[in-house]
Amino acid sequence: MKIAQDKVAEIEYVLTVDGKVEDQSEPGDPLVYLHGHNNIIPGLEDALEGHEAGDKLSVTVTPENGYGERDDENVQVLPRADFDDDIEVGASYFAQSDDGSVNPFTVMLVSGDDVTVDFNPPLAGQTLNFEVTVVEVRDATAEELEHGHAHGEDMDDEDE
Repeated sequence: MKIAQDKVAEIEYVLTVDGKVEDQSEPGDPLVYLHGHNNIIPGLEDALEGHEAGDKLSVTVTPENGYGERDDENVQVLPRADFDDDIEVGASYFAQSDDGSVNPFTVMLVSGDDVTVDFNPPLAGQTLNFEVTVVEVRDATAEELEHGHAHGEDMDDEDE
């Protein structure tokens, strides 16, 4: 069976940026995703289309098909009073927008009463290099299609 719209794919991968491993699946614990539902970055999803179990491929994803370009306007200075806890440079936190959405950010600098934060994804502006092995491809269940994501063996449907 080939990876296509509404198929569940299991992949093992190693993601490198400039030769440094940034992320990887754990041995025996592949990434499981529902193809065609924006569950993974577009450049990787496009490259996986049509592949089947056992296929190995190298994929290079440009920023525009990955996490986007860095946007300097996404770096902001917030008042230290907005933070409840000790603030750690390099740590990631979450801010809730007026519309209720949650946005992750990384603390870049703490200086007096100012905290400089970056709302860009950590890999924004980077060319991503994936080494991928397709482990399995199957039809999605009706429930997975309804929820818009794959349900792995260990997933608990209570948080759906």
